[in-house]
Amino acid sequence: MLDLRAHFSRFLGAEPDRLHLAAHSHHPWPDVTRDAQLAAWDDAARLQDGKWEHVLGPVWQAAQGHVARHLALPDPGTVCFAPNTHDVLLRILSSLPMGRVPHLLTTDGEFHSLARQAARLEEEGLLRVTRIPSEPGPDCLPRLAEAARQGCDLVWVSEVFFASGYAQEGFEALAAAAGEAVVVIDGYHAFLAKPVDLSALAARVFYVAGGYKYAMAGEGACFVHCPPGRLTRPRATGWYAGFGALETGVEGVPYAADGWRFMGATFDPSGLYRFNAAMGWLAAQGLGAAAIQAHSHDLQARFVAGLPGTGLDPARLVVPLAERRRGNFLAFDLDDAEAWQARLGARGIVTDRRGRRLRFGFGLYHTAAEVDRLLDRLRR
Repeated sequence: MLDLRAHFSRFLGAEPDRLHLAAHSHHPWPDVTRDAQLAAWDDAARLQDGKWEHVLGPVWQAAQGHVARHLALPDPGTVCFAPNTHDVLLRILSSLPMGRVPHLLTTDGEFHSLARQAARLEEEGLLRVTRIPSEPGPDCLPRLAEAARQGCDLVWVSEVFFASGYAQEGFEALAAAAGEAVVVIDGYHAFLAKPVDLSALAARVFYVAGGYKYAMAGEGACFVHCPPGRLTRPRATGWYAGFGALETGVEGVPYAADGWRFMGATFDPSGLYRFNAAMGWLAAQGLGAAAIQAHSHDLQARFVAGLPGTGLDPARLVVPLAERRRGNFLAFDLDDAEAWQARLGARGIVTDRRGRRLRFGFGLYHTAAEVDRLLDRLRR
């Protein structure tokens, strides 16, 4: 089993007794990202007014290349970065048809960035929303595809559901069923948690994810893959979106033809520096999404095998270990999940909770020794 703890010494050494089981929430950053953070500062001092040529040139392009490589995208130029996924959501919503109420087809298991915004627009009658049950997981995509055939403007669905950990597969059928509707896959819990191959869907779907979780880069490094020719002129647009416009002397508001059309305005670039450092570190270790997933699933198996005597019942898992299609965290459905989380926190065990779902997440900074420490502490 991998032992990469030395590469996370800053995060792990900050509070050595802490057992952090929330890789799916805020993954610790490898040490190389600290040097990257300082490099962002030093570049700002060194280049000053010329900083943005460097950031939007080699730094940006390197980050695009990393995303394209991990998602099997044919063209890195379709990748655009944003401070958070909500920025991307607003640009997509701003591209929907006017003159009528647009129809969003989604699930009841989407993350707050979409769920809250959609509910607010729905309150005002600005958006019509159809929500398909996300559970049981294996039934969700077929139900979503069936609903998409009835017509909609936008389909938004998670690749891995944040509350259950179920990992969906077979998005080609959904894309075909959606017709001309915009299709967005929220890959935040899938990117670098499991292998993702978008080569067959790159011309059809938008894909949204970021660096806060398994990409280990922290905040400020979200991204969207923008399929060519779709949503070419978002109404919510920043002045950077015109940088790559090929036309000259065009009246009105020009847009870039590639992913740059989804650009906003001035942003903190340090997240991209950390993202590039984390991706470079993974490459130097010879690690990709498949290895990360295998490591996490091995740790999950060790954890579940050791649960007898801890008070946690494997039968309460929302997605059992027997299900291959699962993310890199385990969610327990518990009547007293809030009390469980409080008791664990009091003993230095960091988990997170979504309602009655208590989640344990495993990442590259864990070894078998951490799992054994966790089990021992649970028993005590």
